[in-house]
Amino acid sequence: MSITVTTFYQFTPLADPASHKASLLLRMQELAVKGTVTLAREGVNATVSGEAAALATFIDALKAELGMTLPMARESYTGAQPFKRSKVKVKKELISLGAEANPSVCVGAYVEPADWNTLITREGVVTIDTRNDYEYAMGHFKDALNPATANFKQMVRFTEKVLKPLNAKAVAMYCTGGIRCEKYSAYLMTQGFERVYHLRGGILAYLEHIPVAESLWEGTCFVFDERESVGHGLAVAP
Repeated sequence: MSITVTTFYQFTPLADPASHKASLLLRMQELAVKGTVTLAREGVNATVSGEAAALATFIDALKAELGMTLPMARESYTGAQPFKRSKVKVKKELISLGAEANPSVCVGAYVEPADWNTLITREGVVTIDTRNDYEYAMGHFKDALNPATANFKQMVRFTEKVLKPLNAKAVAMYCTGGIRCEKYSAYLMTQGFERVYHLRGGILAYLEHIPVAESLWEGTCFVFDERESVGHGLAVAP
């Protein structure tokens, strides 16, 4: 049996995220869709899995209920269900940076996977991994800067202590699926950085579309389910 794993997010205001929790959870359970959907006033973030038809039905229902288009979605496939339960969480923020950042208002420029290598090898561009130190150790882009963080909030200190003194002409950033970059790029723009770029769809999109022979990715990519990590073509890492 083939299981589809879909990761998606969208920063768009939700007036009352808690009001959607029960209905979305019931729909997940009816369709045997497992994984976690997180709702907050700033939008939605999720990694869910199930049979392809059931998953498509659930995502259509979610988009209709929340009034979203979900442009940032990524699919991969596995032979077994990677999640044990269906969960819908309501949080204050989808992901907390610990500083003012609103991707609905401003965000860095998206860079397609096909254009990423050209950007990060350009003179004067500083490439940053916005994930934590553990994830960086498993795999990263060649010559990318490791902020050496244990949690996302430490990116604020990294910005002050390391990034600002570099006086970079441009900053290119990446993360697993894109959500951390959306938040961090919005923060950098409030801090006066003008040339801020981030990889559309994150590492997962790059590994899906860029052939190994052309790749600047080294290692594997940590994912937040029982697969643990994936490689090029989003194949489960050995």
